[in-house]
Amino acid sequence: MRRRSTLPTWLEVPAVAAARALYRVRALGAGRVPASGGAVVIANHGSYMDAVALQLACPRPLRFVAYTGEGNGALLRWIFRRAGVIAVSAERPWGWLREALRALADGELVCIFPEGGISRTGQLMAVRRGFELVARRGRVPVVPAAIDGLWGSVFSPSGGRYLWKTPRLAPTDVCVAFGEPIAHASARTPVARAAILGLWADALGERPALGGNVGRETVKALARRRGRVALVDRTLGRRELTAAQLVAAAALLGRRLRRTVAERRVGIVLPPGAGAAIANLAVACAGKVPVNLNFTAGRAALLSSLEASGVRTVITADAMRARLADFPWPEHAPDLRAELEAAGGRKAMAPWLLAAWLLPGSVFARLACDGSARGRDEAALLFTSGSGGAPKGVVLSHRNLLANFNQVSDTAVLPSSRVLLGCLPIFHSFGFTVTLWYPLWHGCRLVTTPSPLDTRAVVDSIREEGVSVFLGTPTFLRPILRKASPADLRSLDLVVTGAERLPEDLRASFAQAFHITVLQGYGLTETSPVSNLNQPDPPVLTATGEPQEGNRPGTVGRFLPGIAARVVDPDTWREVPDGAAGILLLRGPNIFSHYLGDERPGASLRGDWFVTWDLARIDADGFVAIEGRLARFSKIGGEMVPHGTIEQAVAAAFGADPAEAPAFVVTAAADTAKGERLVLLSTRPVDAADLRARLSAAGLPNLWIPREIVRVGAIPVLGTGKLDLAACRRVAAEAARP
Repeated sequence: MRRRSTLPTWLEVPAVAAARALYRVRALGAGRVPASGGAVVIANHGSYMDAVALQLACPRPLRFVAYTGEGNGALLRWIFRRAGVIAVSAERPWGWLREALRALADGELVCIFPEGGISRTGQLMAVRRGFELVARRGRVPVVPAAIDGLWGSVFSPSGGRYLWKTPRLAPTDVCVAFGEPIAHASARTPVARAAILGLWADALGERPALGGNVGRETVKALARRRGRVALVDRTLGRRELTAAQLVAAAALLGRRLRRTVAERRVGIVLPPGAGAAIANLAVACAGKVPVNLNFTAGRAALLSSLEASGVRTVITADAMRARLADFPWPEHAPDLRAELEAAGGRKAMAPWLLAAWLLPGSVFARLACDGSARGRDEAALLFTSGSGGAPKGVVLSHRNLLANFNQVSDTAVLPSSRVLLGCLPIFHSFGFTVTLWYPLWHGCRLVTTPSPLDTRAVVDSIREEGVSVFLGTPTFLRPILRKASPADLRSLDLVVTGAERLPEDLRASFAQAFHITVLQGYGLTETSPVSNLNQPDPPVLTATGEPQEGNRPGTVGRFLPGIAARVVDPDTWREVPDGAAGILLLRGPNIFSHYLGDERPGASLRGDWFVTWDLARIDADGFVAIEGRLARFSKIGGEMVPHGTIEQAVAAAFGADPAEAPAFVVTAAADTAKGERLVLLSTRPVDAADLRARLSAAGLPNLWIPREIVRVGAIPVLGTGKLDLAACRRVAAEAARP
């Protein structure tokens, strides 16, 4: 066997010792690496230290394929040569391939980072096909691997820069997961991408931080930023709260709840603002589970939620009780301010404020917050009916929420320097996690307004507070397009929508009016909630100057780190070819474990996989396009007919204003001949013959043209801004009755 060159002992020994001191590397599945013979190892690439972590975890020496151009510097090129790195350079475009094949023939492991460079978004970038060529020419298996834990270090491009970051003082926990070898004939790019994502989910799930308590971790983070303004409440006037004030109020109220509330779950009915933040933190500090109730749901749905959750106490405000006359308030529904006064008010809060200033954050958090529940224990309960149906209780664990916090922070979109607008209702999963808990945990300044429907208040808050990030739904974005001026949104540099498809006309109109590219994300309550995200294209930092693509219109972006995915046929449940549509299945530490009252996996859980019931496509570069809910398709004449596509065609045909509320929605009603028939709900008078002519001219198949039109005063929507599909179906069914 040909002996590879190695670093001299005088350099290798201290280098390995230093690496082990800086990184605590844990290996998963190291036994899957073949004990002998050649193989190609592939892994994600997010740091200059990836090679070090891989070699520390791998039971055999690795030969790395790496770019060795002039931009690397003379010292690094010398180290590469002595370490036996297989050089890729413009001077020897195919020399690396010949050297890699020789190494494989000699029985060595050759490691290739198939993204072709370091990811600058924190996500898995496009997987290139070079490893396929090497494996097939060498007739050797491919061993997939995933590295987790190095993003955010000084050697990663997190924050848009290398090196110029505060170094971590404690050793970094890194996990490297190895997968089963893939035969060279089967080692295709889609297979490799899916394998790396799956292994990344396993590796991220090993992070020690996921075993913590959400409340304690958030209080600790706030206590460390004690003097900074954490929240600006614009409910009535303007009120700033420092991090110390938030945790002091939460600790005080938490102690009272621990004494006065016997039940494990505590309801909260409050709009976004200081009150909702204090109430949620206080419930967590009391060692209890917050249940933010959807006060826009009907009385029957709320009664069902209260009974299922066992909630007997609901923290609210007197103004909310007066406004929600039909809400089924339990006997104990105290006003938040009154509860704080009953706990001792400002006088009792003073010692907590002093403790927040004097004690280390970790000590204060242990004193203020009951952290006995942790890891897989229940941390929150959110009720969702999706877009139609009875409310279901989604049980989210501390592990789920902390995993999603980490997954979001491992991208480049929400660093602690951001100013985030929180106007989404807290009972909405995105409002609960991303616009409440995440900024408190991560350090973003949070600016709150009570409702996303108060467009004037939203626009004023963005302008006056210098908000840089707006997160919402297309429904909430449309009025901003109509009422805001470019000067109002000057501070915005990131707008992300979710919960429903982003119409192309709205995206284009927003870009034209404000020069802001609206990006689309994706997630569900069951995924805690974010699973996919488009990002702004990252800055060019590599020596080669090659740009990277962070977003793609018409998609919801790539998967966040630590989320595995499969796309399966809805009839056979077999995986579909790359680029084909099918039901999206997800797996990762952020995925919930069960619905309330159903400890066993149901229709939405198949083993470790969560069935989203959304039809999706994954393209060759890893971007995901959501075709729509399976419930938003009709099977007519054996063909799947997409309601959303028809709606867009109708809106375009009749010149619907993207700044206005939706004027059309397609639903279905039962049909004795074909099983289902399409029904168009319209807020405008539409003639059936005219509709047929316009849609035919637009190229829609005859089968896709609705035969029935129902005039409505307004399109039914939920409090979250999503279409109320159940109400739409009821309207269509009632119109069909004789």
